[in-house]
Order: sequence, then C-alpha cells, then structure tokens
Amino acid sequence: MAWRGHLSKNIKEIRFLMCQSSPASSSARAFVEKNYKELKTLNPKLPILIRECSGVEPQLWARYDLGVEKGIKLEGMTEPQISKVLEDMVKAGEAFKA
Repeated sequence: MAWRGHLSKNIKEIRFLMCQSSPASSSARAFVEKNYKELKTLNPKLPILIRECSGVEPQLWARYDLGVEKGIKLEGMTEPQISKVLEDMVKAGEAFKA
C-alpha cells in the first residue's frame, strides 16, 4: 500500500461525507476510524476533512490541482472497496498535475 504515502503528491484535499448514525455510512465511518491516523501520519500536510451530517449519503471527494474535484458515492461499499476507490483517486491525480 505504498500509494498511501503518495496522497499529497497527487491530491490537494480529501473529504469524507457521512451520517453519524445511518447504516449506509457504517463502512465509511469504519474506514475513517481505522485509516485516518495512518493516512495523516504519511501525509501530514494534506487536509483530510471529515464532514458529518444527519441523513447525508456517504461520499468521498478528492480535490486535485487546478480546482478539479472528483466525488464517489460510497453507499453499499465495504472498507476494502473504499480503500480501492481512494487508491484509484490517487492514481487519477497524475492526470491533473499542473
């Protein structure tokens, strides 16, 4: 999982949107709880934002160079699938480098 250390090279900001209590957001909450510390340790200057709102659909957003943003809905995904989505977003960031 070497890509985890390259988040800040390809992405300018990561945002997780989720509900604090809904079952639809349970995997997203679990992913953040288990992975936030490692991601932040490997990318200390990268803003990793956690936005909680009652009833919101779980989503992951990445902001790249030049203000380009990409969002993915996480409802129904498992933690490994969320990890794969984040990895794909990091790799997609290569195309947006200024």
